[in-house]
This record gives sequence, C-alpha cells and structure tokens, in this order.
Amino acid sequence: MKRHYYLTFVVIITLMTLCVFLKAAAWAQKAAPLKIEFGAICQNVVNHEVVDAGTSFPATVTKLYCFTKIVGAKGSTEISHVWYYGDIERAYVPLAINSPSWRTYSSKIIQAHEIGEWRVDVLNQEGELLETFRFDIVQQ
Repeated sequence: MKRHYYLTFVVIITLMTLCVFLKAAAWAQKAAPLKIEFGAICQNVVNHEVVDAGTSFPATVTKLYCFTKIVGAKGSTEISHVWYYGDIERAYVPLAINSPSWRTYSSKIIQAHEIGEWRVDVLNQEGELLETFRFDIVQQ
C-alpha cells in the first residue's frame, strides 16, 4: 500500500515539474528579443533583396516597400509594419516570422498627392516599437 502512494506521489511531482519547465520554456520563447538587423524603404524587392533604397522619393513613385531582416526569433512569431502619412495611419500589415533569421517586407501604394513626411513603425507581437523608418515623398 505504501508503495502505491509513493508511486502516485512520484508521478504527480514529475508531472508538476514538467509543467513548470514547459511554462518556463514558453515564457522564454515569448520573451526572446527580436532585433532588426537591416531595414530599408525601397522601390522594389527582388529575391528578398532591396532595390533602390532611399529616404526621399519622387511623387511619381507608385509603390514603396518596407523591407526588414529580423533576427532573434525563437520559434514562430509576428511583427507588424504600420505605415503613416504624417500622423495618419495608412496601413497595418502583420507579417509572420518563422525562423531565427527572417527577411520580410510589406508594400504601400503611394498616391501622387501624398507629398510629405512618411514613416513605417515596425512592432513586435506585443505591439512594442522595434524601429521606425522615415522617408519623404517630394514634388519634383
């Protein structure tokens, strides 16, 4: 009879310990700091590489891309590119991050009359700011 209680006790303690370790591992994965190793605003992305990057673009540009290389992910997570014209949010684009080093991008159609200051805020899954990329649309 004592042996039965002892085995039950050992099984319960083992399961509780396993739960604690799994919870700690999940927390560590969520708490992993994402970093932007490289980012740019550009006129195109070809084969996951930036084409014609800059901080100032003519009003004749029809589409721009925000490219980011994210490092430090532990498992799958998500970032967001939030495009702003002045202080007005113009697009919110969630993007999957599926490995410790991941290149991704979003795009935004730029209308000819949207001259002025723009920015793209890059946010982690918790909505915390990782980096801001600023650029201008200028009249020629």
